[in-house]
Formats: sequence, C-alpha cells, structure tokens
Amino acid sequence: MVVKTPPAATKPVAKKPPVTPPRSASSVAATRPRPPVDTVAYEMPDMSVPASPKREFRAVWIATVQNIDWPSKKGLPTSQQQQEMISILDMHRQAGLNAVIMQVRAAADAFYAEGPEPWSEWLTGKQGKAPDPFYDPMEFIIDQAHSRGMEFHAWLNLDRGTFGKTASLASDHISYRKPEWFITYGDRKLFNLGLPEVRTYVAGIVANIVRNYDVDGIHFDDYFYPYAIAGQTIKDDAAYRKYYNGMGKEDWRRSNVDKLVLELRDSVKAVNPYCKFGISPFGIWKNVKSDPDGSATTGGQAYYELYADTRKWVRQGWVDYIVPQVYFTTEFSRAPYKVLVDWWAKNSIGRHLYIGHGAYRLGNTRERDPAWMDPAQMPSQIRYLRNSALAAARGPVHGSIYFSSKSLTTNRMGVRDSLQTSLYKYPALVPPMTWIDSIPPLPVRDLKAARTDQGVELYWQSPDEARDGDLASYYVVYRFEGRYRQYRTDNPERILSICPGEDNTRFIDRTADPKKKYTYIVTAFDRLHNESREIQVWIN
Repeated sequence: MVVKTPPAATKPVAKKPPVTPPRSASSVAATRPRPPVDTVAYEMPDMSVPASPKREFRAVWIATVQNIDWPSKKGLPTSQQQQEMISILDMHRQAGLNAVIMQVRAAADAFYAEGPEPWSEWLTGKQGKAPDPFYDPMEFIIDQAHSRGMEFHAWLNLDRGTFGKTASLASDHISYRKPEWFITYGDRKLFNLGLPEVRTYVAGIVANIVRNYDVDGIHFDDYFYPYAIAGQTIKDDAAYRKYYNGMGKEDWRRSNVDKLVLELRDSVKAVNPYCKFGISPFGIWKNVKSDPDGSATTGGQAYYELYADTRKWVRQGWVDYIVPQVYFTTEFSRAPYKVLVDWWAKNSIGRHLYIGHGAYRLGNTRERDPAWMDPAQMPSQIRYLRNSALAAARGPVHGSIYFSSKSLTTNRMGVRDSLQTSLYKYPALVPPMTWIDSIPPLPVRDLKAARTDQGVELYWQSPDEARDGDLASYYVVYRFEGRYRQYRTDNPERILSICPGEDNTRFIDRTADPKKKYTYIVTAFDRLHNESREIQVWIN
C-alpha cells in the first residue's frame, strides 16, 4: 500500500486592506466646501505715477482793504456784492484751488455782523453803515466756500486802527473810545502792542469770530510793528517804561509780539480746538550776515525791523501753519526764491509750510526784477516747491497761497491758465494736521452702484461717529477702469469727484462709458481731512 505524504503545513495569508483610490478634486469638493473663486479677470496693478500731489493746500488771499479784490467798489448793492463773490469763488475752484483766505478786518472794522467793531467803509461806503438789504458777508462767503468744498480762513489785519487821514470812521470806533491805545505813525493810528489790554482786545475779537462763525482757520498777515517810514519813530516810550521788565526796547517789542501770538493762539483753541491758526510773515526772518542761522539773503529782516521772531513761532508749535511771503523770483539776487523756500522748509519741521507767491508782480513793468515778465516764473516756482527729492533733504512744502485774487482772475501772464490746465489740472485735498486730529472717520456703509440712463449711479450710507465723535464732512469718489488687485488712491488722476457735505451720499458718473467695466472706491473725510478706509464696488 502506498502511503501518501501530507503536504507541509502553510501559514494563513493575511488579507491586505483594500486600496482606496485617491479622491478626485470633484469628490473633495463634494465633501469639503471650497471658498468661491472670483473668476473675473484682474487688470495689472496700477503703477502710474501721480502728475501732481494728492495732498496740497492751494489758496488765494481775497483782500478787501481799498477794494483790492472784493467788492469791486464801495457801496455796491447786496445782490451785486454777492454775485461778484460767487464769480470769484467759481473761478478759483475751477482753477483747482481748495481754500480762500478772506480779509474780514482791514482796519479795526468788520466784514461780518456778529462783532463789536463797525462795518467797513470798503463794504458800504461809510464805516458803521450796514449792508442794505441786510446780509452777513462772512456768513454768506463761508457757506459759498464750503458748498464748493473749499476751506475758509478769516484774515485779520493786526496793527491798523485807521487806514489814513481821509478814512471814514464811525462815531463809536475804538480809536475814539480808547485813544490811549494808539500811536500815530505816518498818517495812520496803530494799536500799541506794548499794552496788555490791547493784546487782550484783539484776542477777544478773534475769539468772537471763532465762536460765531464756522471758520476753518484764523489768519494774520505780516503787520506787527510797522514797516519803517523815513523820519518817523514809534512813540511807545510810555508803555516801555511801564512794562519793559528790564529788557532793551527791541527785545521788549519782540516779547510783546510773542505774547500776542500766544494769546491769539489760545483764544482760538479755547473756543474751537479744531480751528487752524496761521500767520503769513515777511519772507526773511534774518539774513545770514546777522545770524548764522539766517538765510543766504540780504533783504529786510522781520526779526529786526518788524520785531517778529517768525521762526520761533513755527518751531515752538505756536502756529499750525506759516506762510512766508516769498514775493521774489528765482533770479532776484538779494532774496532768491529757491534759497528762501529751502530755508523755511528746514526751519518749519512739525508744522505746515505754505509758500506765499507774489502773483500781483507778474507782468508788472514797474518791478525792478525783469524775471517777473517771464510767464514761466510762477510755474517754475510751484514745480520747485513740489520737488520730492529736495523735500526729502530739506523738509516738505505743503502748498501755496497767491496774492491776490485779482491777479488770478485777470490771469496775469497766463497764471490762471497754467494752474487750471497744467499744475492744478487734477484736484488736491487739504493736507491733514495730525497734531490737531489724527483719527480718521469710519468708512461709508452699503456702497452700491447701478447703471442708469444718466450714467453709473453710486449711493451709500453715511458712517457712524468715529471714536473721537467726528462724522464725515465730505466724500471722495475714485474711479478705475477694469478691476485691480491694487489701487493707487494716492494718484489724484483717479479722483472722479469730491462730494462736500455729510449728507451728500449720492453721485452719478455721467462720463462712464457703457461699454467699459469700472471699479469705484468711496472714502469719507472728516473736517481736518483725515481719510477713512476704502470701500469699493465693481460694475460690469
């Protein structure tokens, strides 16, 4: 019998787990929702270089003394005065300006109703006579300026009590009520700044304006102690003997002006901390031959001749802005424009510096400097102060103010054309003063866009109060063709509209091409020109 050998014992084979095939993208999406993907194509980032700054103070002085700018003559009917001002503001806004500096006190008088000093003779023809039919010129001009998105700064002359021997004086004029407050110099009565009660009186005039009117700023020009007149002396010996406090007379006079500037500043800020305070001094503080810290110039000196230590005021932060009157050309050897701009830019760190331009000198054949006959003079001055490379070394210049309004409206040497078509072709927003207010408003809410028969309509809700209590004062609309990942809102070419008024929450873009796609951005600005976060909407 054949015996069969059993097979060798074998270990059981372990079963491998089934191989799970990798999940497809579709299966992943089915089990884990994916954020939606925007399939709209984006344009390349907008890297365009701004042709002009987005932030720049652009203003003009409107002089009322002797009817230099407004009204065109004394005693015009109210309606004509108002129409003249409307035309002036429209022209300046069209030229790209964003502020006016209006002379409301020319010689201890008033171009406004709510104050103790008499109506100006240059308004009605006789000092103390009210407009007929009655209106308040300053209130009217403030409303007109603000409706155009322009700041209004009230400009007061400091030293003049009377303008001349033939000036019209009301029976209750301060020079009659307080004759001991005045000194006679030339043919005028000037306030004696050595008297504490005079300084307090002027500060009270300022506080009254800030309290009663919605002014954006208070502004003084270069008249402190008077410019020298041959054969004349300032007769303030009695005040000096009483108040000199051991100082020499020149230092005492400078101390009087310093005290006045501080008292004026305090009177403004006590009533309205947001109101700006600025001074426009003579262009030269000191020449370098008088002081190594002075400018490389050889002209008159505010420090010695007007007893005004103008550099101190800005370096100490007593003023919010300073506007040296650099009424000289680049070619003027005694006080070259560029030399003074550079000097002031180095000496006004921490406060705004605007340059005062002598537009009234353009094309004037009586000027000794022939460079004023060159129509390129003013454009070259503006381009110089904007020079960003120089600004990095010397400090920035924040804008310009032109003297005076008539020079721009009559377009001397084509200056208004240069502004409107080139230098100020694109709008500029007033630079913020962060030492006064640095908190931006909240962004707009519920921004929407829709195409209509009139164009693209944008509408939004005004923001709530910011943490400092500020609401929006105005809005800016930017427009971009296509859709970008990055936006150059620092480029003013993209500004489509500036919409003044906190309730102005609707805008129609009537220039929109119905065949194009646009991105719109809307931001809110507060009264001190801080800008909110951007809110955007895209329309196909």
